[in-house]
Amino acid sequence: MKASQIAAKIVTRLFLILLLVALVPLLQGDNSKMQHIYLAPQHLWTLAPPILLILGFIILLIVCARQKYSQQDLNWLLVLNTVILIIYGITLYIRVYQMIN
Repeated sequence: MKASQIAAKIVTRLFLILLLVALVPLLQGDNSKMQHIYLAPQHLWTLAPPILLILGFIILLIVCARQKYSQQDLNWLLVLNTVILIIYGITLYIRVYQMIN
C-alpha cells in the first residue's frame, strides 16, 4: 500500500511540475512565434480523449486526496492516468515545437 501512495504522489507532482515548465514560454513575454499556431482538429471527436484524461485526472486527484491516498486501486488508477496524460502532453509539446521551428 505504501508503494502506491508514493507512486501516486511522485507522478502527480511530476505532472504539475512539467505543466508549470511548459507554461514558462507563455509567461516570458515574447509570444510572436506563438501567435501563428493554430491547432484545429479535423473532427470534433478527436478532442474527447484529452478531455476525458484531464477530467479523469482531476476527479482521481480529488478522490485520492480526500481519502489521503489510502485506497490502493485508486492510487494506481491515478498513476496510470497521470502517466498517460504526461505522454499526451509531451506529444503535444513536440507538435507545437515543430510548428514553431
